[in-house]
Amino acid sequence: MVGDSIETANRDVTTMAIDKKQVEKSVKEWFTKTANYEWRRLQQDPYHQIEFFVTKYFLEKYLPKKGLILDAGGGPGRYTIELAKKGYDIVLFDLVPEMLELAERRIRSAEVSRKVRKIIQGSIEDLSVFDDEAFDAALCLGAPLCHLLTEEQREKAAVELVRVVRKGAPVFVSVISRIGLLRSILVQFPHEMKYAKHHWEVGDYIPGLQGEGFTAAHWFMPEELQTLFEKQGTEILELAGLEGLSSHHEKKTNKLYKDKEKWKLWTEILLETCTHPSVVGSSEHFLLVCKK
Repeated sequence: MVGDSIETANRDVTTMAIDKKQVEKSVKEWFTKTANYEWRRLQQDPYHQIEFFVTKYFLEKYLPKKGLILDAGGGPGRYTIELAKKGYDIVLFDLVPEMLELAERRIRSAEVSRKVRKIIQGSIEDLSVFDDEAFDAALCLGAPLCHLLTEEQREKAAVELVRVVRKGAPVFVSVISRIGLLRSILVQFPHEMKYAKHHWEVGDYIPGLQGEGFTAAHWFMPEELQTLFEKQGTEILELAGLEGLSSHHEKKTNKLYKDKEKWKLWTEILLETCTHPSVVGSSEHFLLVCKK
């Protein structure tokens, strides 16, 4: 019976979530097979470009004019390459070797190898390879923090991200929204509706227990992410919904792009409204910017 199966899933999730090695294995396997898609994801159509566009807006607003940037969980290097082209020195750090191999090829193709100081494999919850205050800013974009399923792991990653930046430096973190996830179920995955209450109440996803089609993940509420970084003594500068008012309106957004005048107006509205509290949590992804 559905009710019984959901209760069982809710009981079992805690046991599975603390099996860190199994979760890490699941995450590595998922992103190994989706590495090429992750490279294409932010450029595949106008709708997905909005996440990249809005994130870049806040990077330009808060990054120092120059310096050494850590791209933690940077995957195939989309932001690494973007910032290297702007003259920043970058260290790219990611869990998945195949992601880093793809990034290395893309970095060479973009002719920015001299600006990418190091490419290092590892988990964002352990940045011990880096000294305290080694960086002028840190990025953790595209939701790598979501793939740490225990509160202890997420706090450890937050501590590390703040530790490795200089005093006064910005840290940028984007995650998958818990409210946005519920909207995604309604719009894209109604066959998974039986798990929606679990996602809302627990906020964790274990493949096989709460549906299929993604790897292990934790969905965030805005206040949860804000509290996590406030506990590290940072000043919260901005929270922004990355898809903003376009969130979950992929077809309409892509259609609007064909009219350049309307698209220009729409992107201006997106930037003006993306920090409104009603927009932040309802987007598919949201961004936190804080300062050490």
